Amino acid sequence: MEFWLDLNDEQTELRDWVHGFAESVVRPAAAEWDEREETPWPILQEAAKIGLYGFEFLANTWSDQSGLSLPITNEELFWGDGGIGMAISGTSLAVAAIYGSGTPDQMVEWIPQCFGDAADPKVAAFCSTEPEAGSDVASMRTRAVYHEATDEWVLSGQKAYATNGGIAEIHVVTASVDPSLGSRGQAAFVVPPGTKGLAGTRKLKKLGLRASHTADVFLDDVRVPGSCLLGGKEALDKRLARAREGQRRSGQAAMRTFELSRPAVGAQALGIARAAYEYALEYAKNRVQFGRPIIENQAIAFALADMRTEIDAARLLVWRAAWMGRNDKPFAAGEGSMSKLKAGEVAVAVTEKAVQILGGAGYLREHPVERMYRDAKIYTIFEGTSEIQRLVIARAVSGVQIR
Repeated sequence: MEFWLDLNDEQTELRDWVHGFAESVVRPAAAEWDEREETPWPILQEAAKIGLYGFEFLANTWSDQSGLSLPITNEELFWGDGGIGMAISGTSLAVAAIYGSGTPDQMVEWIPQCFGDAADPKVAAFCSTEPEAGSDVASMRTRAVYHEATDEWVLSGQKAYATNGGIAEIHVVTASVDPSLGSRGQAAFVVPPGTKGLAGTRKLKKLGLRASHTADVFLDDVRVPGSCLLGGKEALDKRLARAREGQRRSGQAAMRTFELSRPAVGAQALGIARAAYEYALEYAKNRVQFGRPIIENQAIAFALADMRTEIDAARLLVWRAAWMGRNDKPFAAGEGSMSKLKAGEVAVAVTEKAVQILGGAGYLREHPVERMYRDAKIYTIFEGTSEIQRLVIARAVSGVQIR
């Protein structure tokens, strides 16, 4: 599949369709759900009713050989609002984990359950981060022990900052099977709905993305059938045997998930940045000071020029990484991390400049740029901090195990 920058008719229609939903449904409700700090179930249901939220939609976007449909969708959805966008798209991280590590049978069984249906939509959670194991994935303390007599895995531990944690229909949990192997001794498990021993804390109070549910998850001797090990026990045993022999691993459960999701997450940050830029541009055209619109001042005009340039540059990196991932091109220089790093930092810089352009008005909640500024910050933190992205890129380009 060749790489190109022109959207075809299907991609253009998809972009316009999602943009219409974001403009007519998401934006009008954004301030309300940010204030309520609750999952916007009515909007989630509206998205499910029109086919924007569900397994079929995700499968169709993934089937795009260019890899661009998912980033296009995310940019437009998060242009509407970051918090509501995350409430709708948060399930996709658990789905990416099942897709990245699961067998075909597991994908068919578990992915549709992550979404529910239009009459009763559900959400899913990917639980990887821990209080003592954020960027340091090898320090994971959650344990998975296999009981051969009953063909069950017993999971015990604590997960932190899990999107949809505790309210999810399906939880995908990473755990250490052999702690002596560090990250090479980890695996991912599906925890089915209603499983005893899994509990979420109250919803955590956050700076931004307030409409998206985030909670810690506790696993107290959670028993799941052997079939809930993503990829199956035979594949795990082979991988562990190679690790014990000192062979280089081909991948690790949490990292494979993040590699698949980084361009899509970068596109989310792009949507927030673009929304802030467009609002600031329109404000600058209409705000009059000293007898003329402030956009006629070079300082304001140049700031907007920089904002647009950075957004477009970040989009190119996101699209390139999305295309490479979809077409099995290796991220030899950390291109997936490049896309997330650039887009996240652009989102923070652009939203900050938008607040500055609005001046005192930008600090007030009656204008959305303060919310966008709050929402943007997480994109330099979650799914790999900016520092971790730089580490991945530096290791890729240097061939040195930089610490």
